[in-house]
Amino acid sequence: MVAHNAVQSFRTHKEQGHQGWALRLLGEVHSRLEPPAIQAAVAFYCQALALGDELSMRPLQAHCHRGLGKLYATIGRRPEARAELSAAIELYRAMEMTLWLPEAKAALAEVEGR
Repeated sequence: MVAHNAVQSFRTHKEQGHQGWALRLLGEVHSRLEPPAIQAAVAFYCQALALGDELSMRPLQAHCHRGLGKLYATIGRRPEARAELSAAIELYRAMEMTLWLPEAKAALAEVEGR
C-alpha cells in the first residue's frame, strides 16, 4: 500500500510531521474497511496522535481524535467515542477550524442519542 511505503520513507528521512499524517491516513483507511480493521486503525491513529502530541501538531491531534471517536462510535464503544469526539471538538474550536466542527458535533450528538 502506498501509505505504508510513505510511512517508511518518512521514517527513513526523519520527517516526523509527514509520518504522522501518513499514519492518520492509514487509520482512516483501516477504519473504513468492510468490516473495519479495528485494531490496526486504533494502532495507526494512536501512533499518529503520539507524534502529533510530541510535535505539538494540533490539527493532526484533532483529526486523530475525530477519527478514533467515529471508529469507537461505529463499534459501540460510546464512552470512548464521546471522549475522543469531545477532544476533537475542543481542539477544532481552539484553532477555529470551523470546517470540521459540524461533522464532529454531529458525530457526538449521534453518540449521545440527540
